[in-house]
Amino acid sequence: MQQQSSVIIIGAGVAGMASAIRLAAAGYAVQVFEQNSYPGGKLSYFEINGYCFDAGPSLFTQPANIEALFAEANEPIQGYFEYRQIPIACQYFYEDGTRFTAYTQPDQLAQAAEAQLGEKGSNLLRYLNDSKQLYNKVGTLFLNHSLHKPGVLFQKKIVAALATIRYKHLFKSLHALNRGYFQQEKTVQLFNRYATYNGSNPYRAPGMLSVIPHLELNEGTYYPKGGMIAITNALYQLALKKGVQFHFNAPVEKIITDKGRVKGIYSKGVPYASNVVVSNVDAYFTYQRLLNDAKTAQKINRQERSSSALIFYWGMKESFPELDLHNIFFSGNYVAEFEAIFKDKTLYPDPTVYINITAKCEPGIQAPPGKENWFVMINVPSVTDVDMAAMQQQAKAAILAKLNRLLKRDIASLIEVEAILDPLKIELNTGSYKGALYGTSSNSKWAAFLRHPNFSSKIKGLYFVGGSVHPGGGIPLCLRSAKIMSGLAIPYLKKMNQH
Repeated sequence: MQQQSSVIIIGAGVAGMASAIRLAAAGYAVQVFEQNSYPGGKLSYFEINGYCFDAGPSLFTQPANIEALFAEANEPIQGYFEYRQIPIACQYFYEDGTRFTAYTQPDQLAQAAEAQLGEKGSNLLRYLNDSKQLYNKVGTLFLNHSLHKPGVLFQKKIVAALATIRYKHLFKSLHALNRGYFQQEKTVQLFNRYATYNGSNPYRAPGMLSVIPHLELNEGTYYPKGGMIAITNALYQLALKKGVQFHFNAPVEKIITDKGRVKGIYSKGVPYASNVVVSNVDAYFTYQRLLNDAKTAQKINRQERSSSALIFYWGMKESFPELDLHNIFFSGNYVAEFEAIFKDKTLYPDPTVYINITAKCEPGIQAPPGKENWFVMINVPSVTDVDMAAMQQQAKAAILAKLNRLLKRDIASLIEVEAILDPLKIELNTGSYKGALYGTSSNSKWAAFLRHPNFSSKIKGLYFVGGSVHPGGGIPLCLRSAKIMSGLAIPYLKKMNQH
């Protein structure tokens, strides 16, 4: 296909690369400018002494989103990307010694809930069925369409979807909704955790977030061969195959506009012309730094940030049979933990700890034989103006105390290598304002409508993708944002070519 107008994409994150693939597949010349020396954004990777670490997202759901990209590009996915479904979504550990295995088959999950948590299996099945129905009737429409174009909310299928939303989905918190389904506090806490999948507080976020468990527990949890970095590598290679040109170590200083239209960018002082620019940069920084629009940036800043993360990457010289790919060690006081994160903006002394171990799926490959690569994460406030060294020290002590207590091992003595990622480094490495992993939080019933749209209403030819804009953060939603954006940008490009 003959290439047409040139498109510039700022940022080679997952959403940026997916956008590049979609636009290149439609026949447009695409250039991607990335400040780092590598693609992937948050979805990056590093290795220390034989220990392999995925640096960012660690949960893989909805592989159909990636398959759709390859189909759009008319390229077979074989040879680029392999994945398999895993039987256990997560191993849960509670402070009183209770352990729960969350299977990815609903019936098996329900049986485990009765045996291990004392929760009626029928409660689990009813919840997951309702989650599925809510996703199919409402979620898919909201995740596949712009909510900000005039008339969209009044289309028949959108109106029909809105009619299925109940009071509990908008006006009850996720926690309140969960308490209505479950009898055991441990089950409530488990399903409250899904608010953290977009950096939110389950005691404030709306019950609509109950759609999230459907993706993991009904549709399934998966493992990509080679770890999460395999997603980045597959998208990057596909983009190259479609003729996308990447500029690495090429930060963009400015988006050029004239009379309300995009004209291109400046990267390292050099102008590049284009009538369409797609920003995969945090919406706040796009306005603050690239458009010199402090007023709009401050308007975005008035929305509450999502949580951030503090991550320790530990090479462990022994293996732990009781652990799986995904593991959660719950805080003893979940309410207080979220109060600390979102209200007090402080590190909670007894944080919930998440451990991801890809060596469980690829032993001897992701870590040396008989050893494990631990990705150890806690949720922290999205702040960058604190003493990060002190935060790291306090967090490490709290994490080790919890793991020593619940695993009955001296964890510190088993750590061979260590690296750390904190909110400041997240901001510097990925352009995420204040280190917020998902842009704005969903701690409001109107959060979905307040997220920045996938286009600019003031500047024609300027589009947005990624976790800080509609429909939200996480790999599946970032890929959806690219699809929504391309559906808006391609008609505009066609119109430009006609003039």
